[in-house]
Amino acid sequence: MGVDFRLYLITDRKVSTKPLPEAVRLALEGGVRAVQLREKDLPVRELLALAKELRGITKEFGAKLFINDRVDVAVAAQADGVHLGVQSMPPLAVRKVVGDEMLIGVSTHSREEAWSAETEGADFITFGPIYSTPSKAQYGKPVGLNALNSLIKYVSIPIYAIGGIKSGNTYDILQQGAYGISMISGILSAPDIRKAAEETNRVIQRTLAGERP
Repeated sequence: MGVDFRLYLITDRKVSTKPLPEAVRLALEGGVRAVQLREKDLPVRELLALAKELRGITKEFGAKLFINDRVDVAVAAQADGVHLGVQSMPPLAVRKVVGDEMLIGVSTHSREEAWSAETEGADFITFGPIYSTPSKAQYGKPVGLNALNSLIKYVSIPIYAIGGIKSGNTYDILQQGAYGISMISGILSAPDIRKAAEETNRVIQRTLAGERP
């Protein structure tokens, strides 16, 4: 199983303009091919039920489903992977549980965290916040495009930029060497979720083709 997606949607039902299952379906219709279920405040039974519902929806589109932090829920829902935070189980420990059956992503906010994630066996990382965004305010000031560009030299696994990303700055981010982008409110908070996903996906594809959107 490879890391074959460029647009990584991370859920937050509290900012979504539609109920989460509907929002995810609209995003998938717009071209998203990887979704991370990240609803940390949900009780485990509700989280598992939602994970199973999203598993069914993502399968319809041939898209990947990741579960944030909860390896047990990822296994039970037959997800494609698990996404770990700084306080989660380390990737090496998770790999012993899931083997090679799942992809492992890790959230990073510094060069040291990124390097550690790669050496411990992560398949990809998110890095940021690139720009200022409420969802990442707890991690301090934005790291900016220069830090992203510098990180490319230190890790070889795919890097997904995160934090304040919209279709309008996607080109600049990919030009720095990011493999892809991660979005929350840029898609889920849009009045038209499908259109927001389509527009971002179009920018990604044109940039990868060497064109300026």
